[in-house]
Amino acid sequence: MPVRDADLIRRAKEVLRLEAQTVSAQLRSIDARFLKAVHLIERCAGRLVVLGVGKSGLIGRKITATLASTGTPAIFVHPSEGMHGDLGMITPRDVVLALSFSGETEELKRLLPSIQAMGVPLIAMTSRFHSQLARSADVMLRVYVKREACRYNLTPTTSTTAMLALGDAVAMAVMDTRGFKAEDFARLHPGGVLGKRLLWRVSDVMHRGRENPVVREEDSVRRVLSVMTKTRMGAASIVNGKGRLTGYFTDGDFRRLAPLDPTLLTKAVGQVMTARPHVLSPTTKIGEAAALLRRYRCDNMPVVDLKGKPVGLLDERDLLAEGLL
Repeated sequence: MPVRDADLIRRAKEVLRLEAQTVSAQLRSIDARFLKAVHLIERCAGRLVVLGVGKSGLIGRKITATLASTGTPAIFVHPSEGMHGDLGMITPRDVVLALSFSGETEELKRLLPSIQAMGVPLIAMTSRFHSQLARSADVMLRVYVKREACRYNLTPTTSTTAMLALGDAVAMAVMDTRGFKAEDFARLHPGGVLGKRLLWRVSDVMHRGRENPVVREEDSVRRVLSVMTKTRMGAASIVNGKGRLTGYFTDGDFRRLAPLDPTLLTKAVGQVMTARPHVLSPTTKIGEAAALLRRYRCDNMPVVDLKGKPVGLLDERDLLAEGLL
């Protein structure tokens, strides 16, 4: 018998409500044991080694990635591989975080004697206080789950959501204890948008040399348009006899002024330019530059050096291409 769409909608909402309630239930785990686990990880001289099998393993990989990207050296080791040589990846300087909802995962249980023999601190993330994993651990982070979202209470759903949320709480707490800042995050993500915003400078993106249209105050508007057309920038920096920026002229300015002045093409651009335009420095961070373009509603902006000479032009199209606007 086909399931009605209305029943599917109702069921999906039930799942999300149950997941949300389960995440909230993890607040009960934020206690002295949680703090002990955080400080064990913070003071670890080596790496945090995360273990997990099946769905718990997938969550473990995510927790590993979150910790590594926020300044905590972390690796994931599959317990099955650990039984066949990868246990050598764990050193006495490390801390182990083992994930198992039941606390009785066979592959994990087989590794426990070896981990204990190394004297490596063990943090367990499990739902059962009296499981073998919990009894073997130095610290237990309890996962509180009433039931899975699965109709038959079988498919790992709320349990994996709870472990992921608790893992995020651990990672964020460790990040704070380490004093990890946005700039540190950017250094670990140089190819991401945040990394670009915090690390890249205007000089890394701006158009320079022949791609940077610069004309003199006495040049005609016709010549300025010719220069703009060749560089395809849609704007030009205007300089005085000493080469210092005195104004800016854009194709928008031309479209605005042309219907009002039939002689515009023959006029010196210094007569119609925008004097004292907003400018950028080559050392300005890209994130700040993007904010300035938005604030002043500019498509582009001249870049000047310490002497006030135009050394480049920053165009919003280049920022859009990098995902910065």
